[in-house]
Amino acid sequence: MQRITVDTYRYKGYLSFEDSLTLRTVPVEDDLIQGAAMLSVVARNFFKQGAVTATKMTKPAQAPTKAPMIMKSYLSHQSTLPKLPVPPLQQTLYKYLLAVQPLLSEDEYTNTKQIVDKFGKPGGLGERLQMKLWQRAQKTESWLSEWWLHAAYLDIRSPVVINSTPGIAFPLQDFADQKEQLRFASKLIAGVLDYKVMVDSENLPIDMMGGQPLCMDQYYKILSSCRIPGPKRDSVVVYPGNKANAPKHIIVIHNNHFFTLDVYYPSGKPLGIDELFAQLEKIINMSPKRARPVGILTTEHRNTWGKAYRKLKKLDKANKKILKEIERSIFVLCLDEHTDNIPLDQRLSELACQMLHGGGSTKNSGNRWADKTLQFIVGTEGNCGISYEHAQAEGPPLISLLDHSLTFVEKVGNVPKSAPINLPDPKRLEFKVNEELLQDIEIAERHLDMIVDDLQVHAFQFQPFGKNMPKANRMSPDAFIQVALQLAYYRIYSQPAATYESASLRRYRLGRTDTIRSCTTDSVNFCKAMLNEKKTPSEKYRLLRKAVEAHKTYTNEALFGDVIDRHLLGLKLTAIESGLNVPEIFVDQAYQTAMHFKLSTSQVPSKFDLVMGYAPDVPDGYGVCYNPRETHTNFVLSAFNTSPETDAQKLATSLAASLMEMQQLTIQNEGSKL
Repeated sequence: MQRITVDTYRYKGYLSFEDSLTLRTVPVEDDLIQGAAMLSVVARNFFKQGAVTATKMTKPAQAPTKAPMIMKSYLSHQSTLPKLPVPPLQQTLYKYLLAVQPLLSEDEYTNTKQIVDKFGKPGGLGERLQMKLWQRAQKTESWLSEWWLHAAYLDIRSPVVINSTPGIAFPLQDFADQKEQLRFASKLIAGVLDYKVMVDSENLPIDMMGGQPLCMDQYYKILSSCRIPGPKRDSVVVYPGNKANAPKHIIVIHNNHFFTLDVYYPSGKPLGIDELFAQLEKIINMSPKRARPVGILTTEHRNTWGKAYRKLKKLDKANKKILKEIERSIFVLCLDEHTDNIPLDQRLSELACQMLHGGGSTKNSGNRWADKTLQFIVGTEGNCGISYEHAQAEGPPLISLLDHSLTFVEKVGNVPKSAPINLPDPKRLEFKVNEELLQDIEIAERHLDMIVDDLQVHAFQFQPFGKNMPKANRMSPDAFIQVALQLAYYRIYSQPAATYESASLRRYRLGRTDTIRSCTTDSVNFCKAMLNEKKTPSEKYRLLRKAVEAHKTYTNEALFGDVIDRHLLGLKLTAIESGLNVPEIFVDQAYQTAMHFKLSTSQVPSKFDLVMGYAPDVPDGYGVCYNPRETHTNFVLSAFNTSPETDAQKLATSLAASLMEMQQLTIQNEGSKL
């Protein structure tokens, strides 16, 4: 038995908790994005709304379950999931103060505490908003899901490329010639169609966390779906694959030319790999030269693209049909052309860039349709991966699809060629454009090149150790990396940074994400100790373990819906929808500081050596994504060149040094356990 003593909770007399909890320890492997959960130290229902005292309770720790996964129809499974709860108001306000304290001066914190006290006083504005939010939760399937879709994605008017769309790069392929490129692409298509069988029958294996099933809604929205630009708010469309009129085609883009490729026979049987290969060869032969890059319009500011979208539809009926064909398609396949010769030490970063944005107007950025949920990219030199529009889903559905499809590619190997079958040629889709649209395309090219040039991407593989090292020393690998990121940033800037890490809310119906705030008082204490020569190794190690445990605790609370960010958003939107002024707590400088995430991070574990990247959340911040493997970790770091304060390569160097120092500290105090 392991005894964990929870620090005394005292916040303005609202809460008094001076007990301790006893938990069973269970070895776990905390792949965060897959939802591996340990027990939340401050578990669901510790806090009763309106109560002054939280009662002691014990909850058994639960080991994450990745397998076996159960089979069950989508609808019957979804109906069994609990709704996302509304956390108690006082719990959120208390945790909010804990979250902002490391980021504020003493005077700033004192002022913020007064604002929070006023907001949370009995009978005050906070309680009235809380009641309205609770009433919304009773009436809806999820009080958060629609708000989050709009606030995080569809209402945002910045270009989706770089600003919201992540790129995932496969291990670099070695294509001897274009035929090998097309052979790989054919296998990849076949692998996705093989996965689609489970989607269409609504019989995907259900993900489990701690013995409980997770929401699978996002898995059924990534195929045959697309984002549509609107004048003020975008929309999304999904064409279910189990309907009589379900899409049977993909869109292939080569040299900026668009083609419809039917991937099923009239009987409903999917084309074989050889048939797909033959059709892709036809497309290559039909598009030897570059066309005008109409697709680059999708990379524009959403209002600008929305206007161009309406122009395309009004100009010619054929354009309207083409747009519908693209939106209905199962996915887009981008057959990219050769880019410049890249030095070996920059290949991984260039690979990530190709998936993020295509490299600019002179490279492959016009060979895209950025609104499409899934764009598979296969380049002549082996640059392969996926770009996905983020509105429909987080990482888990994408990783599930990719793991299945890449496993399929590996298993089929060199398939013996079958007898050729005569198939109708793929259908070329030719947009009609006028001078005004040609000018829009030129402007879009200039705008894209500006943001591509501004984004600095540094991808690297940290090889000294992987998740094996922290696991062997009874530490969460994800928490270990997050604490290393805190140290890496503090080493450069001598101050902490508000940090975002994505946590899954898929325990609940239509669950998306909440925020793990990795910057804590414990992480800051550890960082200060590491830079203090007077601190002994044993003292530093004690603070390291405390920081790791603090992060693990917050992660567990996030997985149970017991953290602050989505709840605060809900209270803010409740006020706005009620016609009230935005409450003072949300215009306070502390809230602005807390929401200015200088470190925007995410773990994306996969059974393959994938790397995922995205841009920073703020102009003076960093984007950090990582795939922890057993003996190494893949990182992609990004920053904006226009910020004089940031440098992705400098942060990468500091991160590698921090990981090594933390390993040495562990060895000094625990001995080598690898």
